Amino acid sequence: MRELVTQLSLLNQQVGGHLDLRPIDIHCLDLLASYGPLSPSVLARRAGLHPATMTGILDRLERGRWITRDRDPADRRGVLIRILRDRSAEMLGLYAGMSKSMDKICAGYTDQELELLTSFLHRTAEAGQAAVGDLTAQPPDSGRTT
Repeated sequence: MRELVTQLSLLNQQVGGHLDLRPIDIHCLDLLASYGPLSPSVLARRAGLHPATMTGILDRLERGRWITRDRDPADRRGVLIRILRDRSAEMLGLYAGMSKSMDKICAGYTDQELELLTSFLHRTAEAGQAAVGDLTAQPPDSGRTT
């Protein structure tokens, strides 16, 4: 798992370098792609960031024409962050090599094996989510001695 995390991190760094994006920018764009338009506060919460930090990220992504801030049709006082699709194609092109490799890897497994792998990955993600929740509830310096 560590090697996978390392390699995916390196891939994201390379993609970010080609697009002048920081790793957190890519993470926020991925959250928007996964969950659809989100308010800045919901995006900040999902990314585990302070809302003030999110404002700077959104400003940078908007300047780069990666996102737009639209009025929330359900609440005209609110704002929804939406990905601009024309830039998304540029990013997807940089991930195309990995996507092709994954297609080849998955083709070597039966449907039953893929279901098992999918279950494992979902359960692993849930364990990670629970670990993040545990650390979020604990003050950062609670385990340190002085």
